[in-house]
Amino acid sequence: MIIKNAIVCDARGEKRADVEILHGRITKVAPSLEGEDLLDAKGAYLLPGLIDLNVSPSDGQLNASRLQALSKAALKGGVTTLVLNPQSEPAINNEIVLEFVLDRKLEGAEIKSAICATQDDKALSNIAILLKKGAVAPSLVSSVDSNLIRRIFEYMKMYEGTVFCSAQDKALNGNGVMFEGAVSASLGLPGIPVLGEIIHVSKMIEIARYFDVQVLFKGLFTRRAIEMITQAKKEGVKVFSEISIHHLALDDSACDGFNTYAKIFPPLSDAKGKESLRESLKKGEIDMLTSLHSPQSKVYKEVAFYDAAYGTEAIEEILPLYYSKLVKSGLISLSKLSEMVSLTPARMIGENSGLIEVGQAADLVLFDAAATTAVENAQSLYRGETLEGKVVSVMVGGAFR
Repeated sequence: MIIKNAIVCDARGEKRADVEILHGRITKVAPSLEGEDLLDAKGAYLLPGLIDLNVSPSDGQLNASRLQALSKAALKGGVTTLVLNPQSEPAINNEIVLEFVLDRKLEGAEIKSAICATQDDKALSNIAILLKKGAVAPSLVSSVDSNLIRRIFEYMKMYEGTVFCSAQDKALNGNGVMFEGAVSASLGLPGIPVLGEIIHVSKMIEIARYFDVQVLFKGLFTRRAIEMITQAKKEGVKVFSEISIHHLALDDSACDGFNTYAKIFPPLSDAKGKESLRESLKKGEIDMLTSLHSPQSKVYKEVAFYDAAYGTEAIEEILPLYYSKLVKSGLISLSKLSEMVSLTPARMIGENSGLIEVGQAADLVLFDAAATTAVENAQSLYRGETLEGKVVSVMVGGAFR
């Protein structure tokens, strides 16, 4: 197949070119290619498929139907590979559950998985075996026992992989359910202070420095954490940051009226915090973006705010969402976006993908920036909005799905 008349865009920039695909891989990228099986892109962007490293199935429940639904939903938003958050039910912390996840025959995006590095915060999972079985990384919450963290990093020093880390202090967070600030006070809801994330990012940076192991901080929500990671990078520490689109597009005022659909974790910052994160993005200090897709059934959302489950839906419209909120607003270029949602995430999980070049797997998205996408999902934080851009078609492994 040859995709003609496309604007090829990846982390290196944009160019007009045709792309030839054979046996699931890109074989040529050049002007004026000819052949029998042609697809006219009509000037749309051709992007590498998005890779999202922080996704959960509906209600955090692992079963075949929910994984299939998640795979299909991801494809609608241009995501060709997703990595499951292992804190599910059942938790992804043993061979049986991991094999169940990875052995799915899917009709949409490819599903990979991280694994829980610990069993109920008291003992290590069998990290070495699970990595050999196909897990992309061990995932931990930084508030677990420090000796367990030490042992996890000793394992990963041998395997030269990445540790996924959720930086939080459960004791400091207490019974908080949203960002600690003026909005939480006006609603009479207990807040989650920024201090927990800041303290634990600092701690994990020093552990990463000591063991010389790569760490990806998942779902951050404070500018100070980003600043510390940026400084540590300059000092040679292998640490990286991930931020959700919601923390860049919204603030805690979305929780007004006790809107449980805005109850996500980490919590939405106040307006000042959101703007500081957007400034970090503009300065190139944030490494990766995520949809933070974690859908919850109405039975878990249409209750009192305090009792509602954390989570939101975003993956079906994620590429138009990124484009509208970040590219059209002038914060970053489309090329930079591709780096943050394709190339860098691929490198985090040890994959040679995320670019449109000869030899790469043909995981591609055709994106029409001149079209629009209406958000109709009643549970989306962006319900009723008309987003710029539309995913026209998605190719996984050289085949349209």
